[in-house]
Formats: sequence, structure tokens, C-alpha cells
Amino acid sequence: MTDRRPLLRALYDAAVAAAHPNTILAPHLRPVPKGRVICLAAGKGAAAMAAAAERHYLDTLKLAPERLVGIATTRHGYGVPTRRIRVVEAGHPVPDEAGLKGAADTLALAGAAGPDDLLLVLLTGGGSANWIAPVDGISFAQKQAVNKALLRSGAPIGEMNIVRKHLSRIKGGRLARAGQNAAEIVTLAISDVPHDDPSAIASGPTVPDPTTLADARAIVAKYKLAIDDAVRRALDDPANESAKPGDAAFARAHFELIARPKQSLDAAVKLAKDAGYETIDLGADLEGEAREVAADHAKLALAARAQGKRVAILSGGELTVTVRGNGRGGPNQEYALALASLLKDTPDIAALAGDTDGADGGAGHPTDPAGALIDAATFAKMKALALQPQAYLDNNDATTFFEATGDLLQPGPTLTNVNDIRVILVD
Repeated sequence: MTDRRPLLRALYDAAVAAAHPNTILAPHLRPVPKGRVICLAAGKGAAAMAAAAERHYLDTLKLAPERLVGIATTRHGYGVPTRRIRVVEAGHPVPDEAGLKGAADTLALAGAAGPDDLLLVLLTGGGSANWIAPVDGISFAQKQAVNKALLRSGAPIGEMNIVRKHLSRIKGGRLARAGQNAAEIVTLAISDVPHDDPSAIASGPTVPDPTTLADARAIVAKYKLAIDDAVRRALDDPANESAKPGDAAFARAHFELIARPKQSLDAAVKLAKDAGYETIDLGADLEGEAREVAADHAKLALAARAQGKRVAILSGGELTVTVRGNGRGGPNQEYALALASLLKDTPDIAALAGDTDGADGGAGHPTDPAGALIDAATFAKMKALALQPQAYLDNNDATTFFEATGDLLQPGPTLTNVNDIRVILVD
């Protein structure tokens, strides 16, 4: 039996490389302004984007170092060395005090922008948790509790961010309000959201927000979130409405996507074709419960196998998990575990599911797994250890299962984030 793991990992790596700040950022950076370049970055690729911006302005354009300032707030373990832009490592997926301080300093620096300054905002997924600035009347602990409830609810990221935006002083266009005295606000973003909605990436700190307080309250009700009375009052307070189209804050604001999940999926599809597979591209915007999507994809794989086809089934997007147990895992590991349960008698099928940021759920550590792989070796280990996948699914404990089989995907921090990449190879 041919080992397909090297190819699966190569497909994952191709998706990541297509969205890495080192290769994609520089062509989109603006010329040197009359005044300063003020760089404000957030998300899992924030430090890497800041470092790439430094190289461009300091080394290529020879900007005087004192004219470049900034703060990049990223996930713990995702920092890289910088010269002028301060890197803050903060909590993700649950915010922490470092993110609170980083967001406050970011708002202050935006507010200090003058009419000759370029406000350069660099965003990647994870920015919503990294930039934490609760509205008046909400404590940091209360905001953390809301975030934890959202993470456990099974709500898609877009709905989570609607609630977050209406409890924040930086999200939902409010960073643009803080920096509106700048000559120009330029936001360059790497998308980690289905359909690449600018208002959803890092909760849209520099773009108009079409959602409302009423939408946020409806999501709280839909998922029966247990929230504090202070949070309910905040979601009823018109002062906490986000910035809407036509707000003066956006008069000199420009937004540009520099990488999309589709580009990364396309890179993986091309490599699979080059390896001799017929490809089934399910798109870069899949959403849904991880185990349910896995069941659909398993049917496709089994159908292709029954027809004797050599097929690669690829997809992107961001799946969710409704947490009912008390185990460890994330959407990609749960997807892979559901596949393992459904495909355990098919040694000629192999699969990988991984988050392109290098972390799938987890506890916020840089060593958290990105996902998992399965193949004939997985099925053999399941049998030898008498592992029952369904029992681990029932407890949302995919990490423990794949620790036992040795199948965790652990690339470490990738310094970018364009959602998930899932591949099933049928030989």
C-alpha cells in the first residue's frame, strides 16, 4: 500500500504557502506618506505581516526608522522578530489581559494619527480574539465569558462576530473612527471567513458593519447563551451600535483582500491534479457541523471507490462543533474522527483535515494540533487498541483519540490563516 501521507502533507503545505505574508504582502503596500507609517496588525499572521511591512518600508523604500511605528497583536507563540513594530502575544481563542492591553494601545496609537500619516491596518483571522476592548459597562471577565459561550455554542464564525462587534470599542468599524484623522486608512487583509466578507474578518475594525444590536440579541436567543445582565444591557444600549455605511470614519478608508481561502484551495487542487488525481473541488466556503460534513464527504469517497476512480476530494471553509462532551479537539480533528469511524474498512482511502493557521481548537498553546490524518495505519491502530471512534465523538475528544493512534497534524504556527483545508484521497 502506497503511503499517501507525504502527499497529504504537501497539499496542506501548498495551501499554507499560497497565503504566507512573506510572499503576498509587499506588492499591496502603499508608497511612503508625508508623515509616518503607523502599522496596526491583529491575528495569527499579524507579526509576520508586520515584519514583512518593515522589510518593505525600511529596506526596500528606505523609510527613516523613526517614521515607522506600530503594534502587532498575535496569538501566543505566533510572534516573530521585528525592529520597529512592537509585537504583543495574546490569548486565542479565549482573550487575555495581553490582548486587552494590546487593543488599548492600538486604539491610542490610531487616535494619535495625524493628517500626514498613513494608518496601515494588517488583519488575519484570530484578530477578533486578539483585539479585546469591551464597551463601557462590561468587564473583561464578562467579555471572556461571552466568548467562551459562543465558542461552545456551535455558532458559525460570522454569527459569533456579530455579537463580538456589538460589545467592542475596536470592532465593527470603531478602529476607523479612532484613526479618522489620518491621511489614509489602508487595510490589507488575509481572509479566514466564508465568502470573504470584510466585515467579518477580525470583526471588521475598519469597515462598515451592516449588522445591528438586534441581530446580536437574536443570536444570543438562538443559541440560548447564558449571559450576564450587564451584557444584556450593553446589547440594548444604542450607544453600542457599530459604525454603518456613510459614517465619516470611512471617508479616507480603503480595504483590500490580499489572500483568500480559494487561492489556497486552488493551490492544493493543482498539486493533486499534478499527482495524477481526478479532483472534486467542493469549494472554499463550506460551513456546517464537522461530523455531518464528514458523513457527506465519506459518501462521496465511497462512491468514487466503488466506481474504481482515483480521486482527490478537496474542500475549504470553516466547520463548527457543538460541544456536548468534555474532551479535547477542534473541528478538523472531529471531521477526521468522523471519517475514521465511517471509512475504517477501506485501506485505500487516506485523508487530512487541518486548519491553515496551525491550530485546530485547542487550549491556545502554540503546540496545539492543526488537525489529523487518517489512512490504513490509523484503521490498523484502531483495531489493535480496540478504539471506538463513536465513543470519542460523543465526548468531543478527538485529540485523545489521535494521540493514541499517532495521527495528529502538528505543523506549529504557520503565521497565516485562510481557514481549513480538507483532502480525501481515493486510490
